[in-house]
Amino acid sequence: MQALSKRDLFLSHVGQTSTFPLALEVSKAEGVFIYDTQGKKYFDLNSGISVSSLGHRHPAVTSAIKDQLDKYLHTMVYGEHIQSPQIKFAQLLKDNLDESLDCVYYLNSGSEVIEAAMKLAKRATGRREIIACRHAYHGSTQGAESLRSDLEYSGAFLPLIPGVKFIEYNNEEDLKKIGSRTAAVIAEPVQAEAGVIPPQNDYLKKLRARCHEMNALLVLDEIQTGFGRTGQLFAHQKYEVIPDLMCIGKAMGGGMPIGGLVGHHELINLFAKKPDLGHITTFGGHPVVCAAAYATLQTLLASDIISGVSTKEKIIKSKLQHPIIKEVRSSGLMMAVELTKRKYLKHVVNKAMDNGVIVDYFLFNNRSFRLAPPLIYQEDELHEALDRLLEAIDYAHKKYEKK
Repeated sequence: MQALSKRDLFLSHVGQTSTFPLALEVSKAEGVFIYDTQGKKYFDLNSGISVSSLGHRHPAVTSAIKDQLDKYLHTMVYGEHIQSPQIKFAQLLKDNLDESLDCVYYLNSGSEVIEAAMKLAKRATGRREIIACRHAYHGSTQGAESLRSDLEYSGAFLPLIPGVKFIEYNNEEDLKKIGSRTAAVIAEPVQAEAGVIPPQNDYLKKLRARCHEMNALLVLDEIQTGFGRTGQLFAHQKYEVIPDLMCIGKAMGGGMPIGGLVGHHELINLFAKKPDLGHITTFGGHPVVCAAAYATLQTLLASDIISGVSTKEKIIKSKLQHPIIKEVRSSGLMMAVELTKRKYLKHVVNKAMDNGVIVDYFLFNNRSFRLAPPLIYQEDELHEALDRLLEAIDYAHKKYEKK
């Protein structure tokens, strides 16, 4: 009997998330490149969906991981033992945020952070209503899934968490729906899966004012926008709005799995009383992962990586000029390239992969592809990646010109 290939084993024994996985067989990744088992090199313009902002295996991150491995791994559930990596990251984070955001509750993923934020909002306000924005994605656990307006995705899992209402992002009239029963509004400062929709006409400031007026918490989901992606450390700093709670994850760990709920210590510590153990996690704040997170944040702050984001954003937008590109929407290096016709999209993404360039789709925008490159790209690397991407765009155009 012939032995199964790794691809066959992957499809048969590893739980799948879609019927059309990329199935790129990875041998190694370094810097802005991913290599397959045949030795082919791919320019990563996706960063694992905004995770690898420092690229793959950044030396500061891998060094921190190895150093912590020689000290201790898991010792006790989160919140019971004093562990240096947790403290170092929390202190450094606090020093770079508004004084009202001085405490972080560690978790393992963005979805878990959203769950914790929903619980804490109800605990803090005594209210039960949560408001989210349409066409947002906050995760796939039951609570986070409840914040998704599109029943095409969530309908199979009903009933979800009750008490969730929806507003349109950037719609000022909808702010009136935030009322005396609202515990919190959970919003992305830049809508990601809708196809990178930045705030317009001071929308976030108006959202902040309405939440303050109604004594509702403003929870900003910075899971994708955080850690330099938009050109500042966090997007709320770019748009000059301070949330009551901030959700972080993805790029936080430099490639390691971690998330955090950030707020004032009096608010975060409501989890510790009435009831005790109001929210608990076994592996949240794992010391190895916190060491990686500290190294990531320290590297971002001690370098010109974030300050260079706007220059690279301009390079990409100026270079991506083509008859089938309708527009490029962006907030820093969080970008959506919208094509003139939906039929071009899959051909661009697939041909880009053939050309050694990794880009990705959006959940709620079927005419755009995602660009979220590592922030560490050198300009010559970026130009080469974009040249290959433009070849794929030209291929898609010519393919349909012949028909």
